[in-house]
Amino acid sequence: MHDDIPLTVGRATRVLRERIQPAVHARRVPLEVAFTELPGEPIPPGEGLALDYAPFEVGSVWGAAWGTTWFRVRGTVPPEWAGQRVEAVIDLGFDVDRTGFQCEGLVYLPDGTPVKSLNPRNQWVRIADAAAGGETVEFLVEAAANPVILEHHPFLPTQEGDILTSSPKRLYTTRHFDLAVFDAEVFELGLDVEVLLELQAELPESSPRRMRILQALDDALDLLDLQDISGTAAASRAALAPALASPGEASAHEISAVGHAHIDSAWLWPVRETIRKVARTTSSMTDLIGETDDFVYGMSSAQQYAWIKEHRPEVYEKVKAAVAEGRFLPLGGMWVESDTVMPTGEAMVRQFLYGQRFFEEEFGIRSKGVWLPDSFGYSPALPQLIRRAGFEWFFTQKISWNQVNRFPHHTFAWEGIDGSRIFSHFPSMDTYNSQLSGAEVAKASRQFRESRRANGSIAPVGWGDGGGGTTREMTGKAKRLADLEGSAKVRWEHPDAFFDRAKQQLPQPPVWVGELYLELHRATLTSQHKTKQGNRRTEHLLIEAELWAASAAFWTGAEYPYDELDALWKQVLLQQFHDILPGSSIAWVHREAVEQYERVASEAEVLIQRSLAPLAGDGTETVVFNASPYGQRGLIPLGASVPRQDADAVTVEESGGGYILDNGRVRVTITAEGLITSAIDHRTGREAIPAGTEANLLQLHQDFPNMWDAWDVDRFYRNRVDDLRAVESLTLEQEPGAVTVAVTRAFSRSRLTQRITVRAGSPAVEFAQSTDWHETEKFLKVAFPLDIQAEHTAAETQFGYTKRVTHTNTSWEAAKFETSMHRFVHVEEPGFGVALTTDSTYGYDVTRDSTPEQGVTTTVRLSLLRAPRFPDPETDQGEQTHRYAFVIGAGIEDATAAGLAMNLPVREATGSPVAPVAQVSGGILVSAVKLAADRSGDLIVRVYEPYGRRASGSLVFGRAVSAVSTVSLIEDGPLEGLSLVDGREVALSLTPFEVRTLRVSL
Repeated sequence: MHDDIPLTVGRATRVLRERIQPAVHARRVPLEVAFTELPGEPIPPGEGLALDYAPFEVGSVWGAAWGTTWFRVRGTVPPEWAGQRVEAVIDLGFDVDRTGFQCEGLVYLPDGTPVKSLNPRNQWVRIADAAAGGETVEFLVEAAANPVILEHHPFLPTQEGDILTSSPKRLYTTRHFDLAVFDAEVFELGLDVEVLLELQAELPESSPRRMRILQALDDALDLLDLQDISGTAAASRAALAPALASPGEASAHEISAVGHAHIDSAWLWPVRETIRKVARTTSSMTDLIGETDDFVYGMSSAQQYAWIKEHRPEVYEKVKAAVAEGRFLPLGGMWVESDTVMPTGEAMVRQFLYGQRFFEEEFGIRSKGVWLPDSFGYSPALPQLIRRAGFEWFFTQKISWNQVNRFPHHTFAWEGIDGSRIFSHFPSMDTYNSQLSGAEVAKASRQFRESRRANGSIAPVGWGDGGGGTTREMTGKAKRLADLEGSAKVRWEHPDAFFDRAKQQLPQPPVWVGELYLELHRATLTSQHKTKQGNRRTEHLLIEAELWAASAAFWTGAEYPYDELDALWKQVLLQQFHDILPGSSIAWVHREAVEQYERVASEAEVLIQRSLAPLAGDGTETVVFNASPYGQRGLIPLGASVPRQDADAVTVEESGGGYILDNGRVRVTITAEGLITSAIDHRTGREAIPAGTEANLLQLHQDFPNMWDAWDVDRFYRNRVDDLRAVESLTLEQEPGAVTVAVTRAFSRSRLTQRITVRAGSPAVEFAQSTDWHETEKFLKVAFPLDIQAEHTAAETQFGYTKRVTHTNTSWEAAKFETSMHRFVHVEEPGFGVALTTDSTYGYDVTRDSTPEQGVTTTVRLSLLRAPRFPDPETDQGEQTHRYAFVIGAGIEDATAAGLAMNLPVREATGSPVAPVAQVSGGILVSAVKLAADRSGDLIVRVYEPYGRRASGSLVFGRAVSAVSTVSLIEDGPLEGLSLVDGREVALSLTPFEVRTLRVSL
């Protein structure tokens, strides 16, 4: 019936691509180009402007991987161009499909003023809105030759991901450096045709609206002289005008567009390149703001603003001016768009604290919402933390990437482990890099799940991941889609306005309870072990450094190291970015991350020792400083005391080439293969290991996911497994109060030594493991089968734990075949439980088994090492260390205490006992003791209920204080004043998993 439709569409598509778009810059003259290549790392722009330049022939190659080339560009505007808009058009060798993932540049005027970026979708530079004709032109381009890492799908290994291994070959060939007339009428015609072409493709095949658009396109093309596009563009546009003027339906879906350029703080480029990416993108966005009336651009991550302030102050001044005008929108209120699954609760608090403080100090504003479009799943502790940090809404998009289950909501209330709810939104167009294409706009309307009562969604618009941002083509599309029949309505709008309206439309939104688990990228819990180990270690060192520095200030008046702690925290927070901590960046990023963790750890240790010295004083006793909120074996929490001298011992019995170790609390049988076949809890008489099974069994899997190597582990990895039983040596070591069995294994191309220790009086079997890892595409786990009929596991998350069922009744449960933990995972049935605690492991899996003899048993496996080849082909190769423990007969309290003890080890010093600054009772724990970030000298004490039940107790200070009030997580308020008893004690009552921040005036 409509056989002519493909002809119209094909004709319009070809004319647009081959005639109209090239005619936008049809009149051109070449520019004169000179260049200089830097021999090493980038230099400040002021130095680049003063370099010596040599002639450069356009069409030549330039740029070895990660190199920087400065181009000097000169020319003269032809006199006949007087009165017309003139632009420079530059192609550095772009592939238009790789914006942000290849070469790009930043343009400067000769005086050093930054202008805008150059990238595959933004190749022009404004020279004059109305040229005088005959004027000279000069500018410089700082061009970065970033290699294309995403070369193939599935991705192939490459050595280009580190400047230490990348090729010296020049990567890019310049195509043109031209001066050109910008033909605005032709540009607008191109957008008219493109918007109508894309709209008709989404309309019902025989709809009158579609037919009229197609007729308008035919009429317009009939009026267009293909040899005189410029001269006939106006007439062609006039033929399209009625189709573009037809207003949208009153019930049309409404899209709140916000300019966006999701810039990964590191990923397929190092941090130093991100600093330049941010400067390039923000230069272009402030330029686009200046050329439009209603466009707004949003950018998250206080760290990225801080980089511009430090490295590109001229750009920062433009950003500040645009923020003041309400056109450049600081979003998210976090230091970076962090991973939210692995950071500790205190680290998440610092993400909010440092992010919001920066925005307030620099711009006088606070973000009202948390903006995390691309993190790999979201902790169930987040709703409370978001609310208690003062935020009103939460935004993400990533859950649309689920492999199996489609998330049932777009606008909803998200409920966390404590019952807190936060109003949340997922964009229904399923992208945070929208181009405002017809397909995207139609999808947003078609998919929106809450359309019975609400009618709006958010669209982050612009090239992202590697930056680039919104283009003038996108703002042109938005103008046409503001009120267009057959389309959703688009308007530029602050996300705050969208959320305010959505809350009115959905006063009782649907509720999602628990974690937002991403059914993809599960292997990010394990990839790049040293990065994860560094994160865990430095988080705890900084928490400890704050405790002892605050204690020294409280007891001795010592100076609190605000600047040092702030700088170290910001480094750790940066590396919690969602492509650094998850282990999904290039080798360069992780090499630098490990180096930075080592520096942070070293400097934190210096701060700790500086605080312990005045605290310990001049006494001569051996005292033990305990940073854990639990008293460990007679030690006081959060203070220093004289250790108890235990007379307990561990007995050893040889058995079948192995050993039986007994300390009066547990009896553990270790075979000649270094496996545990029995673990008996003396208090209950229970056996933890099912008969015929072996715990501490290391298992090696083939691990070759369908595409995203460092990110993914696909379920079929379980289909092939090698149990590592072969032993090179097994030896016994005894010392006062402890017995260790050392086991060495060689397997494949790797070697591993375990030290299995049982200590006097402890219910834990400790494992210290060193692995010389040289595998490829393998996954190493350690299995603990348990004689426990567990309905769920309890895995620690921020300020509590999350329960996950052990069965796979539904597709939602089956999809969680690899899940997250912090310091422990706990497994129990009524009356008996065990825990696995770790110092650096985040991933685990659990399976259920059943036999007629034993019934249901549960196997928990810790994920230890992987060997993906992309984007870092040498991931985790070499020496790796792990510490974990098997805690027998453990309740949830024991699991929590053991996890803290493993990550906050005690310290010995010579001196006198030190009383805690604050002690808490009633099943409540102290999470942090520090001085207030505003440097007022007030004390901050954060407490939480860790076990999932209501708790009542008291907080007692070491000496009298003036006042105590409850404040937000970012230390403002007061939200509630608390009554002091005798100047030292306040009563506390917490609901399950509640976090409370107290501000104390001394």
